[in-house]
Amino acid sequence: MALSRAEQRAATRRALTAEGRRRFAAEGYHQVVLADVARAAGVTKGAAYHHFDSKAGLFRAVVREVQRELGERVAGAADRHEDGWERLRAGCRAFLAAGTDPAVRRILLVDAPTVLGWDEWRAQDEESSARHLEEVLTDLAAAGSIADQPVEPLARLLSGAMNEAALWIARGGDPRAAEQALDRLLEGLRTPA
Repeated sequence: MALSRAEQRAATRRALTAEGRRRFAAEGYHQVVLADVARAAGVTKGAAYHHFDSKAGLFRAVVREVQRELGERVAGAADRHEDGWERLRAGCRAFLAAGTDPAVRRILLVDAPTVLGWDEWRAQDEESSARHLEEVLTDLAAAGSIADQPVEPLARLLSGAMNEAALWIARGGDPRAAEQALDRLLEGLRTPA
């Protein structure tokens, strides 16, 4: 059975995104050539430009995909726990562990802030995973597990620290040492029982 035009367009877009992701993770944004991505995906350069307008457009789509997957990974790790404190720890640890993933390291942590610009990169992070951190911190503050405080600045501080730690892990830092430092940092937020 032949694919409809909509199915063909979706398949072409998936093929370009998959090949772009592979190349951006392996080579870095500046080394990737859109025509090479198109050729490897089995489509024309014109089809690549039709779907993404530019290499930056393809990169944006790849960043969204990797951000979404990372957000799902973090939320999934957190959601395996009922206790709010364990949800926070599990989600934070899952984020740190992502630093060992080449796509996360190169695409999200190294290239995306530079290529997309800080504001766009942060906005995509907000959509995919930062909101999960704010939600669990809000729940912990409401339960009295952490001091009642504005959650947004706390979430941003933790997010920044975890981005740096994930990048440090990606560059060869010890994941276990980062987890231990994270646990000590989080413990400092807890209200005395």
